[in-house]
Amino acid sequence: MTRRIPQLLVGLFLYGISLSMMIRAGVGVSPWDVLSQGVSLRTGIPFGLATNLIGLLVLLLWIPLRQRPGVGTVLNVLLVGPSAEVGFLFISQPDELWARILLFAGGLVLLAVASGLYIGANFGPGPRDGLMTGLHQRTGWRIWIVRTSIEIVVLAIGWLLGGNVGLGTVAFALFIGPLINITMPLFAIPTRQKDGSAGRSGRPRPSKPALDTPAG
Repeated sequence: MTRRIPQLLVGLFLYGISLSMMIRAGVGVSPWDVLSQGVSLRTGIPFGLATNLIGLLVLLLWIPLRQRPGVGTVLNVLLVGPSAEVGFLFISQPDELWARILLFAGGLVLLAVASGLYIGANFGPGPRDGLMTGLHQRTGWRIWIVRTSIEIVVLAIGWLLGGNVGLGTVAFALFIGPLINITMPLFAIPTRQKDGSAGRSGRPRPSKPALDTPAG
């Protein structure tokens, strides 16, 4: 517990910082933001409200996947936004395109590290990350395949609804899955099961590993 709580808080803080880096880069938003833009354009509801409603719908998808929200799920909603605001205070948009691309790439890598940290703390993922881990556990597909598939589907729907797609958006959709496939097992904290065996997910150990290794 002495490691899990700090890891959760650090991960969520870095998650917000990574979002501010990618937004300041100005080379494209994430596929989920493209979807929110598209929904906002089609319905007329504000972008922020569209984002929250989509998050709520994603949480409903947890039910058939048997995902359970945890402290990490709640703190994700409460802390990521303020952390991003902190990032905006000291991160400005570079003038040169190459510098903006580097800023976006750094934010993308940091997002993967932050996701591995807070999910690995085993307090529950955020709504969209929970969809990824739930599908992974129910289908047995590799994390990177699940996450990349989700991002591509979300991106396609958002684009069809009229959301803005940039170079960074495409890069996010293609690379966030493989990156998280590396960071999740890297930062996962083994938890003690009732039978005394060690596991990583906080649930009874399945017949297959709960997380893929980078090499596997």
